[in-house]
Amino acid sequence: MLSSIQEQGKLSDELRGEILGADTKSRLEDLYLPYKPKRRTRAQIAREAGLEPLADGLLADPDLDPQVFAAGFVDAGKGVADPKAALEGARAILMERWGEDATLVGELRNWLGEVGVIRARVAEGKEEQGAKYRDYFEHAESLAKIPSHRLLALFRARREEILFLELDPGNEAEAGHQYAEGRVAYSAGITDKGRPADRWLLDACRLTWRAKLHMHLLLDLFNQAREKAEAEAITVFGDNLKDLLLAAPAGPKTVLGLDPGIRTGCKIAVVDATGKLVATDTIYPHEPRRQWEQSLQTLKQLCATHNVELIAIGNGTASRETDKLAGEVIKALGEGKLQKIVVSEAGASVYSASEFAAREFPDLDVSIRGAVSIARRLQDPLAELVKIEPKAIGVGQYQHDVDQYRLARALEARVEDCVNAVGVHVNTASAALLARVSGLSSTVAENIVRHRDENGPFKRRKELLKVPRLGDKTFEQCAGFLRIADGDEPLDASAVHPEAYPVVERIVAATARPIKAMLGDGSFLRSLKAEQFTDEKFGVPTVRDILKELEKPGRDPRPEFKAARFAEGVEQIKDLREGMILEGVVSNVAAFGAFVDIGVHQDGLIHISALSDTYVKDPRDVVKAGDIVKVKVLEVDVVRKRIALTCRLEDSPASAKPAAGADARTGQGAGPRRDGVGNRGGGRPLSPGRGAVAPAPANNALADAFARARRGS
Repeated sequence: MLSSIQEQGKLSDELRGEILGADTKSRLEDLYLPYKPKRRTRAQIAREAGLEPLADGLLADPDLDPQVFAAGFVDAGKGVADPKAALEGARAILMERWGEDATLVGELRNWLGEVGVIRARVAEGKEEQGAKYRDYFEHAESLAKIPSHRLLALFRARREEILFLELDPGNEAEAGHQYAEGRVAYSAGITDKGRPADRWLLDACRLTWRAKLHMHLLLDLFNQAREKAEAEAITVFGDNLKDLLLAAPAGPKTVLGLDPGIRTGCKIAVVDATGKLVATDTIYPHEPRRQWEQSLQTLKQLCATHNVELIAIGNGTASRETDKLAGEVIKALGEGKLQKIVVSEAGASVYSASEFAAREFPDLDVSIRGAVSIARRLQDPLAELVKIEPKAIGVGQYQHDVDQYRLARALEARVEDCVNAVGVHVNTASAALLARVSGLSSTVAENIVRHRDENGPFKRRKELLKVPRLGDKTFEQCAGFLRIADGDEPLDASAVHPEAYPVVERIVAATARPIKAMLGDGSFLRSLKAEQFTDEKFGVPTVRDILKELEKPGRDPRPEFKAARFAEGVEQIKDLREGMILEGVVSNVAAFGAFVDIGVHQDGLIHISALSDTYVKDPRDVVKAGDIVKVKVLEVDVVRKRIALTCRLEDSPASAKPAAGADARTGQGAGPRRDGVGNRGGGRPLSPGRGAVAPAPANNALADAFARARRGS
């Protein structure tokens, strides 16, 4: 900007200081606007025709008669045919000058941002096509207070040409417009004293606001609001993704994975305690074959042969029917240790068709790979979900409407944070998991696995330096997140970085206790004073962290594993009744509430106002994805597949009312099966064969209830 203005010969010391002192991007752009290269404007053409003295003359002396004064500037050769044309050119010059006044533009932007009301109206003839947006057909709301998900809904509807959006200066729009015109006049030093040029000058002020500044600021404020809304949506997705990745692992147990299906059958994959695939099969217990007994025998045989401890059932189509089959298997075997758990299959199909899955199981049918993923994600959600592109997991709101590059970067960072927080066992981790460790690229991760396969398990962290392309700098970044259990160095199984081993050695020397005896001895370690073991490199906070890690070496920050129990006999939305109390799993958290899987193929919504007896500002303060919750059914709309739930078990369906300003009206959330309005979490079109739902706006159970409440019906 400075260079451009310098080339024009217009860069003064004062302007340079203002540009260098600009505190916002908007302020910077306002300062640059008068000097920004642009196409020839009406004002530029008027200046070339010699009309700037006319504009300056009338502005300086309103006692001049505009028509008389303008007659002296008529020049047909310059395109000024008469006084009217001269005055129009002079007005264009003043409008551009005032419209590019950085101080004025900044003040009006701040004012409009505070008082502005975003108004939506339906495009003519689009009522039926845009039915899912019908609550916005005549809608007005403060731009400063509108929730991010609602704003993104409006922008999506505008992009689909269903709605027109406007930004009025307050509920008393005309009064607001007049205020803005007056602010332009005040800035230009214009008042109405009845002089000959006053009315002409005030008209120029009015047009400056109405035809130039209002639209400019509308676009500017809409862009700012969208950026803020997108940032919030990305944060919501990242928070939900983190909760899923850090869900409780079942641990090293033999798991039978069931990927439910109807016509195509249920795919089976059995993995042992290490995650190795040991058996596969396909059964057809449902329509049209209805081979229930044969399926039962197959499952019983697989469970008995491989000592299966857990049955993981995908939560897609025919999930509850398959869950019933698994229940009969457990009952027939009569073994108390065998459990069945419904697992989110979000992203399983994406993994099945991925290049990684093809390399991992080159000879395995794509559909069976999904069952493997379902089984493994029960053992260790983090280790399995890192194989899937984060966006495909689909736990966001409006994830397809936000900047995809920013979304991808934010989600990748969340995945890396989660992997680093848990730590990775270098001798058992896949290349996909290792690649998520801070400092390790996919190439280096594959080199680690190749070195491990060729030379056997690593005995010490230092041996990682033998891996091709893993140098000192990379080792410094990743070593603290890599674990080696049962190695030659006990500290290698902890989160203590090798650089900090000298601190532990000082503790050992001072206490005369060997490392193995010290590890896990909480009472002893808490008796030590961190100040005694500091040096120039490691201060008190770092030493305290080391002592905490020694107290619980290699501790897993994830919660203890437990599973929700869906109600028997409640398998479809039509089985639900108002007042039922059920157990479910939080599948997704949006800005306006939480979606809960209660085992009927359609997530219910707990609106933010029904999450607690006290005020809730952010739903994630109360629940997070993966939580097991007890809920009451408030309302069921079978036709539109919408379920309203509450965590307040004393609530009655008849008395349930949304809080003031409560919103979820167009289904702006995203359960595991959908994102936003009509999109699947992974960005794939809905198909009848897998997790499909009716083409309602989204999983928003309270939409109609809220609309009725607002209408007073």
